[in-house]
Amino acid sequence: MTAAPSIDPARFLQDELAQASPDLMRDMLTTFINALLSAQADSVCGAEYGTRSQDRTNSRNGYRHRDLDTRAGTIDVAIPKLREGSFFPDWLLTRRRRAEEALVTVVATCYLLGVSTRRMDKLVRTLGITGLSKSTVSEMAKDLDEQVAAFRTRPLTEGPYLFVAADALTIKVREGGRVVKVAVMVATGVNADGYREVLGINCATAESGAGWLGFFRDLVARGLSGVALVTSDAHAGLIDAIGATLPAASWQRCRTHYAANLMAITPKSQWGWVKALLHSVYDQPNTEAVHAQFDRVLDGLHDKLPQVAEHLEGARADILAFTAFPKEIWRQIWSNNPNERLNREIRRRTDVVGIFPNRDAIIRLVGAVLAEQHDEWAEQRRYFSLDALTRTREALTAANSREEVTEPALIGQLTT
Repeated sequence: MTAAPSIDPARFLQDELAQASPDLMRDMLTTFINALLSAQADSVCGAEYGTRSQDRTNSRNGYRHRDLDTRAGTIDVAIPKLREGSFFPDWLLTRRRRAEEALVTVVATCYLLGVSTRRMDKLVRTLGITGLSKSTVSEMAKDLDEQVAAFRTRPLTEGPYLFVAADALTIKVREGGRVVKVAVMVATGVNADGYREVLGINCATAESGAGWLGFFRDLVARGLSGVALVTSDAHAGLIDAIGATLPAASWQRCRTHYAANLMAITPKSQWGWVKALLHSVYDQPNTEAVHAQFDRVLDGLHDKLPQVAEHLEGARADILAFTAFPKEIWRQIWSNNPNERLNREIRRRTDVVGIFPNRDAIIRLVGAVLAEQHDEWAEQRRYFSLDALTRTREALTAANSREEVTEPALIGQLTT
């Protein structure tokens, strides 16, 4: 169906009445909307459709059709296409982002499978998707699944990825007639140009060593290489998987997770000043000052809180691994788990669903959120400067080529 460039109201009404169509209002609305879109496209092109003019700046190139749900029923909207650029009627239609489409399909799937609660039913109506049929949900899900699958399996060709962060979230899903928790594992990295990337996502029955090992093996098979530092929590299976698949990488214990671990063994009344002491270590200007302040903190804690001091001393190498790298990138490494903000965004979307109908729905929604974040990172400023990345690579190359270089010497090269 094509849109008429103009309408004679009297003639149009006479023709519609003569046809005695049962869908009179819908047909009239369709014609009027398509005529408005055609007129708007003519304005963008600088001339009316099919006419020659010196003022013309663009020309038509057919139509693309979109369904629009109205009180008169679903109408076929013919959106004019242009030979140069694009035309989209934002005043009439809304662009759906991948994550929003994924959320719609997941919620609608829950609704259609009969697993919704009153809260889910209210949410479905709020989203305006009560009229979605199973076939519509299936088509939306198929398109999204293809996009997410392509994103999850893409080759990692932008390396080396010197810095990687890994974390896992637990999400509820229905399996075998009961509700269980599964682990969604996510890895991000900084590519050779200093931009962040979402490297991978996987869903496993539990956050186990086997699950993490399979996850990192897949990343390596897709091209993950050149990793110098991995930041994560202290999950034993995760640490073992990093050592097995990335033997040349150092491990940095996430500052946020470690603070939570330390707080668990610290008297509540004492946590405020213990936390301040821990932060003072990170705020030092260079490597030597960091280690000197760490020693002072241990001395101050040994007499008052010996258990806390022992815990802190045992984690020294893990939480100070960042000092082997240029100071200008310290803050991004230890200031917070690099994935914390990303995790909050995932939670914001998944909390809407609550309990997922299956694992495919989890991958669809979380994968769409991650794909959008990946695109946004590509347009933002660099996470690490090229100068810092170059210095890191040069120092690591020099260290690997000279077996006699000791760890203190390497630290000196990286931080001067």
